[in-house]
Amino acid sequence: MSSDLKILITNDDGFDAKGISVLAGIMRQFGSLTVIAPKRAQSGMSMAVTMGGAPLALKKLSSDEKERWFYLDASPASCVKYGLDNVFWPEKPDVVICGINHGSNAATAANYSGTLGAAEEAALNGVPGIGVSLETTDPDADFSSVVRYFPDIFRKLMSDLPERAGIFYNVNFPSPSLPQVRGVRVGHMGTGHWEKEFCRWTPEAAAIRGNSLENPGWPLCEEGEELLMMVGEFVDDTPESDILADHHIIRDGYVAVTAHNFDNGDPVEAGRLSANGFDEDFQ
Repeated sequence: MSSDLKILITNDDGFDAKGISVLAGIMRQFGSLTVIAPKRAQSGMSMAVTMGGAPLALKKLSSDEKERWFYLDASPASCVKYGLDNVFWPEKPDVVICGINHGSNAATAANYSGTLGAAEEAALNGVPGIGVSLETTDPDADFSSVVRYFPDIFRKLMSDLPERAGIFYNVNFPSPSLPQVRGVRVGHMGTGHWEKEFCRWTPEAAAIRGNSLENPGWPLCEEGEELLMMVGEFVDDTPESDILADHHIIRDGYVAVTAHNFDNGDPVEAGRLSANGFDEDFQ
């Protein structure tokens, strides 16, 4: 693997989150960095792109030859698109790294994740995409386990990239509250769902989830409206015996590496439908 890679970095926590700063520090050893991150937090955006003629504020934060930083007031996938279409064009980066996310993106959280949506956007454009997350929402999280172990994980992934198109990787680190990281396991996406997902919005409740009480952008409530916010309790639908489900891997103190693909079709179900006579020619 070359030690002079062209690396595009983004996240879904915003350009000023601690996680992306730590990730940039990790990746400097591998080449030149271009960081294009959302202006504000964009969690839960998946592969959403900012369309409809909405104005997108862009700001160049630094222009060092080896390390360019921008923010774009748009979704993580839009940040990747801007990097591919405007910054690197007509070339491409060698890899897109997304994170370090403040919070796990294991199990079905991957379906909602802006971190993974950005990695998927990379894969859609023929660029290796890797999402990196740590199981804590603490804005001042201890990322030392990622600093210690992610470089080798990155080297292994980049040294043997698949020939098949569409693959991107989801790397989840266990909670820093655990006594140690026990190792690395390749797993699969676990299943689960959330219940009791809405509660009354208050500045205090929002602040508990990392939003500053001094935030000038708190919404104004019009007459007749009630302000709600999403919270939710995760319900694990994966059998306890499934030790290779990614959220069980990190629960047990290991780093989970999960391979995803932007082709989320189900060939088994397609075959079943055909076998049941679904195909038909109209006269």
